[in-house]
Amino acid sequence: MKVIYEDNHIIVVRKEAGIPSQADKTEDEDMLTIIKAYLKEKYQKPGNVYLGLVHRLDRPVGGVMVFAKTSKAASRLSEQVRNKTFKKSYIAIVNGKMEKDEDTLVDYLWKDEKNNTSYVVKETKKNAKRAELDYRVLKYDKEKNISIIEIDLHTGRHHQIRVQLSSRGHSIVGDSKYHGKNIDKGLCLWSYKLTIEHPITKEKITFSDVPDMKGNWKELSGVDLK
Repeated sequence: MKVIYEDNHIIVVRKEAGIPSQADKTEDEDMLTIIKAYLKEKYQKPGNVYLGLVHRLDRPVGGVMVFAKTSKAASRLSEQVRNKTFKKSYIAIVNGKMEKDEDTLVDYLWKDEKNNTSYVVKETKKNAKRAELDYRVLKYDKEKNISIIEIDLHTGRHHQIRVQLSSRGHSIVGDSKYHGKNIDKGLCLWSYKLTIEHPITKEKITFSDVPDMKGNWKELSGVDLK
C-alpha cells in the first residue's frame, strides 16, 4: 500500500485498481481492512482501530483516497462531500475524439440495482438523479482514435463518469460494462487529484498520484499530469 500523506487525523493513500473501497459480497480484501491492519501494526494498537470511510472509488478505478482517523475528522470531511468543497479530479482515456476541447456534461442517471448498472434517463423517471461533470481534452491521438481527458466531478453518482461518457459514444478504454475496448488491460479511469480542507487545521491541501505507465495507460506518454 502506498501512503501519500498521514497525520493524526487523516491518511491519504493510493487505491490500486481492482481493490474494493470497503468490504463487499466477494469478501476480497478491501481498502478499509488493509489500512486498519496497517495502522494497528504501525502504532501497536490493541483492539479495533477506528477508520472513517468518507468517499469511495469503484472497484476497477484506482487513485487517491483519503480516510479519517478520528470521528471528528470523518464528520468534517463528510460535510465537505455534502457541500461540494471536496474536489476530485480524474484522468481517463476514452474512445474517439471529443466534440469539444472542454465542456460540462449534465444528465440524469438511474441505477439498476439488480444488474449494478446505471443509465442516462429522462429527468422525470422515478429515482433519477442529476449528474454533472466538467472535462478538458489533454491530448487526441488520431492514429489510435483515443482522447486523454481530465475530469472534474461535481456529483458522485453510481458509475457516473463511465455512463456519461459512454452515452455520448466515448466509452472509457478497458470498460467492459460500458462498451469500452481493450478490456483485458484494465479500466483507464484514475482518480489522480484530491483537494480538501484539512478537517482540523482548515488548510486547503491537494494530493495527487498518477497511474503506472503499464497496460492501456501507456497511451498517456507525453501528457503532463502534475
